[in-house]
Amino acid sequence: MEKRRDIEHAAEEIEQLFADLWQVFPFSRGLRRGYRPQVDVFRSEEPPLLTVQIELAGVDPDDVQLVASPQALLIAGERRRPKDCGHYQQMEMDYGPFQRQITLDEDIDPEDAVATYERGILTVRLPIAPRPAPRESVSIAVRRS
Repeated sequence: MEKRRDIEHAAEEIEQLFADLWQVFPFSRGLRRGYRPQVDVFRSEEPPLLTVQIELAGVDPDDVQLVASPQALLIAGERRRPKDCGHYQQMEMDYGPFQRQITLDEDIDPEDAVATYERGILTVRLPIAPRPAPRESVSIAVRRS
């Protein structure tokens, strides 16, 4: 289970590295396709929850889909180019469909997740699932094979 999360985390880091390269090399900016919103994830203790903030300036919240599972959050949607813009003199903003999957380090309770959208920031609060109390000792029966 832990190795799968490590691999998913490494894949996300590689994806982010390539996304950052598009920003560093000016000659490649015209090659970049689509919109990739920036994401922050942080944990709080009281109450125990993970908060995911997604930068979605210019995205209609009705066009955003969120799917939460115990180990991941999927965010999908589209940032649409304004209509009737005329002739561009400069074009730097990214538009198009997007999809981000955030692998979570802790199991969450997706049933109690809450999402709010304010001033271009989508905030998703994911309560951390309670862990069962560990038993002090457990008897193990020995059977003949």
